[in-house]
Amino acid sequence: MNNISKQFKNIIKQHYFIEYMRIKKIKFVLNQVLDNINPSKEELKIINYSLKEFLIKIKKEIKKSKINAEIFIGGSFAKNTLIKKNIYDVDVFLRFDKKYKTEDISNLTEKLLKKINKNTDILKVHGSRDYFRIKDTKVPFIKPSFKLGVKPDNISPFFYFELIPVIKVKSSENYENITDLSYSHVKYIRQKIKSEKLLDEVRLAKSFCYANNCYGAESYIRGFSGYSLELLVYHYGTFLKFINEMIKIKDKKVIDIEKHHKNKQSVLMDLNSSKLGSPIVLIDPTYKQRNTLAALSQETFNEFKKQAKKFLKNPSKKAFEKKEINLENIKNNAGKKHYEFILLKAETDKQEGDIAGSKLLKFYNTLNSEIQRYFEVKNKGFIYEREKTANYFFVVKKREKILVQGPNKNDNDNVMKFKTRHKNVFIKKDKFYALEKTNITINEFIENWSKKYKKRLKEMYIEDLKII
Repeated sequence: MNNISKQFKNIIKQHYFIEYMRIKKIKFVLNQVLDNINPSKEELKIINYSLKEFLIKIKKEIKKSKINAEIFIGGSFAKNTLIKKNIYDVDVFLRFDKKYKTEDISNLTEKLLKKINKNTDILKVHGSRDYFRIKDTKVPFIKPSFKLGVKPDNISPFFYFELIPVIKVKSSENYENITDLSYSHVKYIRQKIKSEKLLDEVRLAKSFCYANNCYGAESYIRGFSGYSLELLVYHYGTFLKFINEMIKIKDKKVIDIEKHHKNKQSVLMDLNSSKLGSPIVLIDPTYKQRNTLAALSQETFNEFKKQAKKFLKNPSKKAFEKKEINLENIKNNAGKKHYEFILLKAETDKQEGDIAGSKLLKFYNTLNSEIQRYFEVKNKGFIYEREKTANYFFVVKKREKILVQGPNKNDNDNVMKFKTRHKNVFIKKDKFYALEKTNITINEFIENWSKKYKKRLKEMYIEDLKII
């Protein structure tokens, strides 16, 4: 009995030792990540210099034009939670007095911008309220060029400002557009997240999500917004607690930090059903009717949990590094397995950013479904870099036979025609089907399909589709 007791104690000791070493390794990795997570001093110096110049000019023009508006900086830059990326953006909000009409403030903002500097490259971004993306051409930076399969080196930081017109509101209930709440968001986070320790925890969460393509509420990502990550880390206290709690979620999770609602049932009853589709409902502390994670999809959340589990099991800095798609390796591996590889470039006529990205992603999913009729898709990828084009790659294996759907069994005329055209005909759920041999290559399929469905491409806002 004593021997069994000793063995049991040894097993427990061994378990705790392994767990202790795993946690120690996680903390070691996180400390390494924190050393490289922040933008460089040189990058911040350039951004701050350009921002200062821009603000002086626009404030001067606001005064000159006698517009009743104030400027405030928002986003990660204002909340000191900015992480190192290839592309930086700084949110600048032009906060108009409530006497202005919401439909007028975008036009007023555009007029201000056109007056301040001829060297400013301005892009109007259409949305529920138009805002503006600004690149100062005097600032020494280079936009990262995207070369397929190659990680860019020695590239100067690329950044831009987004000037967003909003209406000054006294309370959250009075907002006309969701961007009007941005001031409240900045204020709340700056009040709650002050210590450098907690700021580091937020940066870890943002860096992890960014590296694993889960960062951003855009419709082509459908992930965690920066604000939602700040709230979640504040709620749980640390990055590790945050990912551990996320992994446990199976049913819909409701998080109400300021306890605006009585319980989960109250939240599900009070909020608009369109805001409840996400796997997590995170009540905005500044406005109880808003789910800050409404954009989060189940698919993105599942991928996040998968990567979180992977990191906790085998901690590595790689979990915080953006995965570069090496197309040359993918192509070579496909060849070794006698699979076919194809690389495509699709172009849309829609505005770059969220709109173009969502259209290109939707077409990618449609194309994937069409390809699967003739091929087994072994690997695939969607690569979008904020422009009007995206690259798709597919690794496929030919199907020996394809399933062709025919008419309803009661449609006698078409049944006869179908039987004439096809062999191996059978009925399934009141419809006729046929199995047919196929020997088409993926390149031939894409060429034939894009010619046959030109009208469909136009309807999906795809201007061009070509094989690279």
